[in-house]
Amino acid sequence: QLQLVESGGGLVQPGGSLRLSCAASGSTLDYYVIGWFRQAPGKEREVISCSSSSGRNTNYADSVKGRFTMSRDNDKNMVYLQMNSLKPEDTAVYYCASRRSARRSTFYYCLANLYDNWGQGTQVTVSS
Repeated sequence: QLQLVESGGGLVQPGGSLRLSCAASGSTLDYYVIGWFRQAPGKEREVISCSSSSGRNTNYADSVKGRFTMSRDNDKNMVYLQMNSLKPEDTAVYYCASRRSARRSTFYYCLANLYDNWGQGTQVTVSS
């Protein structure tokens, strides 16, 4: 079973940047679709980005398109979320999640209920 640990969250001013990391262990990312999600207080969990197990295909929510970039290094078992031009509405707990897939596939899922393994989350606060 894959274990996921997020890090890199914190307090940042509007317009600033943060890079979140998701460290995977217990298996190789070659077999897992990975998604980044977030949940703000009082709101439902929202998908941000999702990536095929090969990393060749990545999709983004409209709310972050052009500002956030998801990347993954399967050899290092690491997934990243580079967040630029941050806004107060980006404030949330950010989670990475996984679902087993074919090895190095180009297929991805972007629905939270299709993911069956979640990290503990990392808080991102955008405020002046």
